[in-house]
Amino acid sequence: MAQWTQMKQLIPYLATQILNELYSPSFPMDVRCYLANWIEEQRWEDFEPEKVDQEPQALTLLDQIISCLQNLAGQNPNVVERMRLQRISRNMNMFRSQPFQLVLTVRDVLRKERELLSQSTQFPGLARFSQPPAQDSMAAAPPTRDVDLLVLKVLEIQDCRQQIHQLQEELNWERQNYESIMSEVTKLQTNIKQHEYNGQVIAKKRVQLLQEAVSSLEKCQSRLINRIKAWRWEQHQATIGHPFDDNLSPLQTWCEQLLGVNGKLRQEVMLAGEPIPELQERLGRLLQTLIQSSLMVDKQPPQVIKTQSKFSTTVRYLLGEKVAPGKPVLFKAQIITEAQARNLGQLGSLPSENVGELINNTAILEHNTSGKSTCATFRNMSIKKIKRADRKGSESVTEEKFALFFTTEISITGCDIPYKIQMISVPVVVIVHGSQDNNALATIIWDCAFSEPERIPFLVPERVPWKQMCRTLNSKFMSEVGTQRCLDNYNQHFLAQKIFDKPDIAGDYSNMLVSWAQFNKEVLPGRPFTFWQWFDGVIELTKKHLKSYWSDGLIFGFIGKQHLHLILKDRPNGTFLLRFSDSEIGGITIAYVAPSENGGQKIQNIQPSTKRDLEIRSLGDRIQDIDFITHVYPDLPKNDVFRKYYTGNMVAFGTQPCYLTTLLANMMLLNTNYVL
Repeated sequence: MAQWTQMKQLIPYLATQILNELYSPSFPMDVRCYLANWIEEQRWEDFEPEKVDQEPQALTLLDQIISCLQNLAGQNPNVVERMRLQRISRNMNMFRSQPFQLVLTVRDVLRKERELLSQSTQFPGLARFSQPPAQDSMAAAPPTRDVDLLVLKVLEIQDCRQQIHQLQEELNWERQNYESIMSEVTKLQTNIKQHEYNGQVIAKKRVQLLQEAVSSLEKCQSRLINRIKAWRWEQHQATIGHPFDDNLSPLQTWCEQLLGVNGKLRQEVMLAGEPIPELQERLGRLLQTLIQSSLMVDKQPPQVIKTQSKFSTTVRYLLGEKVAPGKPVLFKAQIITEAQARNLGQLGSLPSENVGELINNTAILEHNTSGKSTCATFRNMSIKKIKRADRKGSESVTEEKFALFFTTEISITGCDIPYKIQMISVPVVVIVHGSQDNNALATIIWDCAFSEPERIPFLVPERVPWKQMCRTLNSKFMSEVGTQRCLDNYNQHFLAQKIFDKPDIAGDYSNMLVSWAQFNKEVLPGRPFTFWQWFDGVIELTKKHLKSYWSDGLIFGFIGKQHLHLILKDRPNGTFLLRFSDSEIGGITIAYVAPSENGGQKIQNIQPSTKRDLEIRSLGDRIQDIDFITHVYPDLPKNDVFRKYYTGNMVAFGTQPCYLTTLLANMMLLNTNYVL
């Protein structure tokens, strides 16, 4: 409390000192005049000590004084004067706790000033001291006047001393402020240089990161392109029964993600301080490749197409959700030859010659919200006519390969220009008659099985190793029949004997080369059909009538004469096995052990049952009908094995019903020596 009382007593003194500083000659005359006029214009006489309720008015007046000083400081071009005025305005804030005391002090100072001024008018002689006397009257002046002049001189000297002292203090203060300001300036300069350096370091790092990001994008997109190519290759291989997952959603997500990254990187490159042409070009190439590679033939057309017959196909665009809205995207399809497909891959140009007339060859790209796919489906398409190339030598029309070629122009959101994209289907063979279907399918099988992933359209080798051919036959057989049971070593060995015309049971054929001619151009020795026609007939028969028998292991399958005699020669009479006929297309026969005329044994074969025969009576019922075959090789009772296939149905023969046993017995009597 005592400290506050002491501070309160100092307020008049402090206020006086501040006013003296404002009127100091160190300030320009215009500043001092402005302050004096402003202070004198205020109504100080309205404030009285006993009117304590005037304190809010006093606080308002204090705020006006501080605001006035701050305005003068802001308008003053002199740095030193501006700093002094700002300091004085800050010092005035100390009176906020007692603004009323400050106002009363200013009022008293102004009153004292007016009293002094009034006294100067009552003693005009004092005014004369301010004017130097004339030279000629100095001698006449009384001695006291010299003393008065001397006193005034001393007073002036004292005033100078005080001014010098005050100026020295101001100088010290300004020097201190200057040193502080210079220190701040030096610090700011250091900070500026540091920021400039940091900016350069970060700019270099940004460019490096951009380069690394573009390189990473190239690697990631390369993996994507390879996976897209693998998907197309697996789709192509599915024709011969290889496993294939047709789900394109993961690839679509991958494409969309890379497109988004590419767009962000292109934006960052554009926002860089200086253009980076090398990165812009790389990102542009990546974008074009991605947009082109995202077109897929989701549902391939039939690979054997008959003219004047309807078929459908679907193309899917993996960036469909990024297609710019507005103009519909129209896909067009045309048929191209193998030579045109080859030139297309080399030159990237559109085929100049139209080799076929396609009906319903346009489709709109449509987005399926539920399936999150964007597809163009060509429905009810057909080939009205086809122009074939000149054939060489013995080349058949069923060996000529075509493809469907899909094109459109597409705009992607965020890209400035539209892009022309195109894609070709897998090879197709165009036929004009159903009798050509089997040979055309052979061309497709050979193409799917033995072409290379990165081949020139549609090159295939003329010869392939037997082990590769054998894998193809096994895969095709299992996929077409729909079974998990494969062709065993006995079956595969006989197929090699068949295609190479090697009747001897011994021999390793795995590294021998099989030619296209051996597969489906030249007929088998002593037969009117090719190897593929015969093998495909077995597939059709098994798929439609013998699938469950084959899957249960009841059909031995492919076996040659020597091997058949070898495994049945020591078996009891009535032992039999089921084998595919090698003399007819699509036949299955029963080979069994029968007694010979001399008391020994012989191997007999019942005439093959064909598709038509099995449509009349099933294989199980036929086996049930034949009494003299009793055990399935090696020694399984036939009724135990085939019971689930027996139906017990009767057939009509003439006008009297009879069991098929009689019919089969008569057939066997006529064919007991049926040739293998």
